[in-house]
Amino acid sequence: MAALCWHIMDDLLRLIVLADDPLARAGLAALLANLPGCLVVLQGSAALLADAADGELDPADVVVWDVGWDASREHEDRLGHALPVLALAPDEDSAAAAWALGCRGVVARAADEEQLLAAVQAVGAGLHVFSPALAGALRENAADVVPAAVDLTPRESQVLGLLAEGLTNKAIAQRLSISDHTVKFHVNAILGKLNAQSRTDAVVRATRQGLISL
Repeated sequence: MAALCWHIMDDLLRLIVLADDPLARAGLAALLANLPGCLVVLQGSAALLADAADGELDPADVVVWDVGWDASREHEDRLGHALPVLALAPDEDSAAAAWALGCRGVVARAADEEQLLAAVQAVGAGLHVFSPALAGALRENAADVVPAAVDLTPRESQVLGLLAEGLTNKAIAQRLSISDHTVKFHVNAILGKLNAQSRTDAVVRATRQGLISL
């Protein structure tokens, strides 16, 4: 029986839920615990970000952080880009601040269950996540220059190639056998990495860098 329990746990995404507001933390933990394939292993305040970054907490696949209304730089030394943090931001300013701190994913605090599950799964798989509702704020804070080297994941490169073919998100999802939400996250990650303002702009910038050929 014990071996069976461990096998089941191995199939679950282990989550740490952090929020300074106890009520917000309890509500978020309850919501995440009810999502399929998710297991909340720890709850606490944002102060635990330091322990998570130092590897002092039990291993987790994703740290879900409700940033509240103050994603201040007091947490800057607590975040590492290797730490799989998904930030829930209430507005565009908080979203931009959370991304600048090194969070791997940023989604709207008001995201529904389907969007939240897709974001958790994406961050757990090592992807960078931009909520479509907040991606504009992230791009506005980026320099209006294409970086010298853009590090796209293999899946992002696939999506970029299909964007160049003119496919819609739905068509890309069908082609790659992934969800529409996952495609949206990939597209917004591509826009963010290329500092592009639109899908067409992303294709143009990628072509200039030799990432794709038309």
